[in-house]
Amino acid sequence: MSEVVLGIETSCDETSAAILVADGARAELASVVILSQDVHEIFGGVVPELASRAHLRAMGPVVDRALAEAGVPLSAVDSIAVTAGPGLVGALLVGVCYAKGLASAGNRRLIGVHHLEGHLFAATLEDPDLAPPFVALIVSGGHTVLLDVPAWGRYRLLGQTRDDAAGEAFDKVAKLLGLGYPGGPVIEKLAKTGTDRFAFPRPLMNNGLDFSFSGLKTAVLYKTRELEDLDSERPDIAASFQAAVFDVLINKVMLALERTGYRTVVLGGGVACSRTLTARMAAAVEGRARVAVAQPRLNADNAAMIARAGWFHLDNGRHSDSYLDADPRMPWPGLERDREPFPTTTEP
Repeated sequence: MSEVVLGIETSCDETSAAILVADGARAELASVVILSQDVHEIFGGVVPELASRAHLRAMGPVVDRALAEAGVPLSAVDSIAVTAGPGLVGALLVGVCYAKGLASAGNRRLIGVHHLEGHLFAATLEDPDLAPPFVALIVSGGHTVLLDVPAWGRYRLLGQTRDDAAGEAFDKVAKLLGLGYPGGPVIEKLAKTGTDRFAFPRPLMNNGLDFSFSGLKTAVLYKTRELEDLDSERPDIAASFQAAVFDVLINKVMLALERTGYRTVVLGGGVACSRTLTARMAAAVEGRARVAVAQPRLNADNAAMIARAGWFHLDNGRHSDSYLDADPRMPWPGLERDREPFPTTTEP
């Protein structure tokens, strides 16, 4: 018997809803609607209060459109999966409260989903046979996390950023260069016309599996101040900065593959929308691992990945009650810390 899951995502500045139809071991995405808030471009970054207000205005229409595109009436929805954290607390509250209202009114099952776990499941929407074990790299505006995933629902933290996330560094460097917001797409586009000729640092390149991008961002700042003609140098700065970030990300993944012996790498998060990153990662691991990554639309913040992660938990007998609350620092379910590494295994 199939189950219809409504996914809701409002963790930052995208209001999103999706319909997932699950039948046995398979789940088909029936629709996904993502409404981005362009107002934040004016300020060069997300303004939390404006984000919350925009979610309030958009939530109902976005859900209605997702239902219409799927050809599913609200009465057919069995369960609701909603991002409960981490994220901006005001933005999260809009989605959580809306989801709780729909669940209560229709006697539907409810599940609060960890936003980053959603990113982990995004690739399965297009690659349903994707299964652990694998190394996962989640890179976004707020997070840079490297994981050992021996099984769905069980995760071991290998490394994370000690300061700026990779996506945040892209946004800040784009602002330094006067390129606008968000930074990743505009820097990638500009970098295609430049060369990697500035020797920017590769922080923590061969020192463990943690990340640090604050020093790299500062190095770019100093370079912009010493250049006499910044306009003509922008493409080379963009190319050099992007190369430095991607060199670090790829090197950490290679080290994680050596440690685990796995043969699959999963990329997720907004930075994974970069075609340059995915191409370079695939080339780096060729012959020893494959790269699984969703299309850019499903790597950006979206409700489809939340519905898919939610269905995993619902299918395993887990659900949330009416006391579900938004948690901007929500702990990752199933995350193991400060333990001995999982035994090194090799996929068949």
